[in-house]
Amino acid sequence: MTVVKKAAHGAYGDPAGYEEVLYVAADGKYFLYGVGGETSPYPQEKLVSLAKAKAAAWEKENA
Repeated sequence: MTVVKKAAHGAYGDPAGYEEVLYVAADGKYFLYGVGGETSPYPQEKLVSLAKAKAAAWEKENA
């Protein structure tokens, strides 16, 4: 998989902070990986498959 874009929200160590990484696989499928603090949207690591349009929207929102 290839990293398309990384986005960090908040500061390192912030319980509400988190990081998201958008990946594209060789077959063109997109995945969003998230990890963060205990009060963030990603209190546990999460990998989600995204449609191409959703991946493009995420990329635009995190420009």
